[in-house]
Amino acid sequence: MNLFEDDIDMRVNLLPYDGTVYYYGKQLSVNEAKHYYEVLFEKIQWKQDEAFVMGKRILTKRKVAWYGDKAYLYTYSNTTKVALPWISELLELKRLVEDKTGESYNACLLNLYHNGEEAMAWHSDAEKDLKPNAAISSLSLGAQRQFSFKHRKSKESISLLLEDGGILVMKDEIQKYWLHKLPPTKKIDKPRISLTFRTIVDTL
Repeated sequence: MNLFEDDIDMRVNLLPYDGTVYYYGKQLSVNEAKHYYEVLFEKIQWKQDEAFVMGKRILTKRKVAWYGDKAYLYTYSNTTKVALPWISELLELKRLVEDKTGESYNACLLNLYHNGEEAMAWHSDAEKDLKPNAAISSLSLGAQRQFSFKHRKSKESISLLLEDGGILVMKDEIQKYWLHKLPPTKKIDKPRISLTFRTIVDTL
């Protein structure tokens, strides 16, 4: 199923069962989105993401950064990141997302995709460091990209477009039953920054 802007009702769960997804559409003006994109591109401490697969260290073209209320550890793909302290612009965007979604977050994983060929394969955000069933909200800046969900058992799939300045929230049991991905495309040659606000289990 493909969901396009005119088809989306922000008050309706986009998933048919086993989890919750709301898409709120654009929450920043064109100028606001451009401002935050430029600031984050310059000020965030971007690094190539890395993973260890069969004992080999792999670096991605996509870049990432990890920020939070405290120096939270976050482990995925057999690597561990230590959260950096918030910058003011990230806190401004965190408040925007919290106000819109009615949720609270204590950390943010940022991804920088330089073009449409940089993507993310099917996965779920179910790492042990994350609070179970808590909301994860995504704020998109830059190029518009498709985002897809696939049910683990039924294989039913849903796709929508994430706009510049758009906010999406995933919560409840979605990470147990659904996978999600950012598929590659050769049609997009512009970069995109995604901010995924999360809740780490606070043991510090």
